[in-house]
Amino acid sequence: MTVYFIGAGPGAADLITVRGRGLLERCEVCLYPGSMTPTDLLAYCSPQAKLVDTANLSLDEIITGLVAAHTDGHDVARLCSGDPSLYSAVAEQMRRLDAESVPYEVVPGVPAFAAAAAVLGRELTVPTVGQSLVITRAQARSTAMPEGEDLAAFARTGTTLALHLAINRIEQVVAELLPHYGADCPAAVVALASQPGEQVLRGTLSEIAALSRAAGISRAAMIFVGKVLAAEGFPDSFLYSRTRDRASQPESL
Repeated sequence: MTVYFIGAGPGAADLITVRGRGLLERCEVCLYPGSMTPTDLLAYCSPQAKLVDTANLSLDEIITGLVAAHTDGHDVARLCSGDPSLYSAVAEQMRRLDAESVPYEVVPGVPAFAAAAAVLGRELTVPTVGQSLVITRAQARSTAMPEGEDLAAFARTGTTLALHLAINRIEQVVAELLPHYGADCPAAVVALASQPGEQVLRGTLSEIAALSRAAGISRAAMIFVGKVLAAEGFPDSFLYSRTRDRASQPESL
């Protein structure tokens, strides 16, 4: 039997992948991350499936549940918000399953930053404006950031930033970024992308903290900073250029 780490997507039930939905429909056990999981998504599970809310469980308790289900001969859906490759804590779960010789598979999902960019109606890689994206978070009470991964280090590159888990420290974020991006740099906050109660704020780096506080945003929000958020007048990419030899060159930007 197999444990499936399934990216649940950003919130809307219809943004889970076809593969992920199919697994939810057939797995006999589903572990999900509490209130972060919309009820519409859990409705894809079989009425006979055992549903386990992991919001108040420790890592040891979660692993015990996964191993027990496997031992009982059940396939297990382990839902992760967004995509399992980002801030999902699957690495430590996979490490422990390896130690228990329990097989697993990872099923990707739509990450929160991609859903938020879609809500903004913005491409995050724009020709001559920004071709890189740093996905990071702010240091808080959680695990310490590795050396060299502080916001100032990323900001010195001037690249577009997408910040998870930082909305409650947005004033600190702004203070660290202002010397590098400038007060007039475009910024945005998207809360609950694709979900009921979705909120979208656009402004400058110097404004975005006050706008967020005034809107009462305190959870499930992405912060974006970068010139691509207001890019205009940029050249067309090479992808569809008339000058490109399509017969001999693969698609590229």
